[in-house]
Amino acid sequence: MAVSLLLVAAGGALGGMARLAVSNAVSRRLGAAFPWGTLAVNLSGSLIIGLLAGILAPSLPGEEGSAWLLLAIGLLGGYTTVSSFSLQTLMLWQEGRPRAALANVVATLVPGLCAVAAGVWLAGGLA
Repeated sequence: MAVSLLLVAAGGALGGMARLAVSNAVSRRLGAAFPWGTLAVNLSGSLIIGLLAGILAPSLPGEEGSAWLLLAIGLLGGYTTVSSFSLQTLMLWQEGRPRAALANVVATLVPGLCAVAAGVWLAGGLA
């Protein structure tokens, strides 16, 4: 149990730092009027977790494998963010920008599901 917690903590720390770096870089490039940085981390994280699931799932005993704990739960758990997505969507709505709020929901959820599926598919092609 202690090793599992350490793996998740280490991955989470790295994922959180990566999220900050990627989100800030994207926001600087595309502007802060729309949550482009959060969208970028959530979509890239969805693709990566799909790849991991496709590569690691056959060898995992449930979700307790060390690689899964470190990379999927820790790293990607710290990297992606539903809470920021939710808050930013609400803020867009409260600013009187319902179309932008809806666009954020659609641009996150639909491509996110497609990215996970693409990751699993790509991993299947690699195996």
